Amino acid sequence: MAISTGDTLPEASFVKLGANGPEAVSTAEVFKGRKVALFAVPGAYTPTCHNTHVPSFVKAAEALSSKGVDEIVCVSVNDPFVMKAWGEATGATDAGITMLADPLSDFTTKVGMDFSAPPVGLMSRSKRYSMFVEDGVVKVLNVEAAPGETVCSLGDTLVDQI
Repeated sequence: MAISTGDTLPEASFVKLGANGPEAVSTAEVFKGRKVALFAVPGAYTPTCHNTHVPSFVKAAEALSSKGVDEIVCVSVNDPFVMKAWGEATGATDAGITMLADPLSDFTTKVGMDFSAPPVGLMSRSKRYSMFVEDGVVKVLNVEAAPGETVCSLGDTLVDQI
């Protein structure tokens, strides 16, 4: 069952590339006592994710911060090396966006946002969505109807909802 507004995020593990290599990051570390704007994408470097979704959050980063958001997080079912390179390639890292890998689809599956699209080579990926989370509780959730669409999960939409 998919997570919804008012739900508490489950305990799960992400991976990010730190100074000494891959580091595990728990949901508690990311969300406890904090306001976080999270957006998830089906895959790094895929056209809609790369050209539309991430840039929308790069543009919205300052406005989200002014709304009291402590951190902006991008999640994808990719490895931490890809997420680091992708953050650098899109300007997300320079904008202060934290790029978290969910390589085993742990978080994605636990929040019920996983899907597969074998014809295009996407297996156990994340649906496209954005959420505003306060102290681990989902306050706003925007889930796209199709993985190739960016209608409701863009950065400026989330700014307007907070």
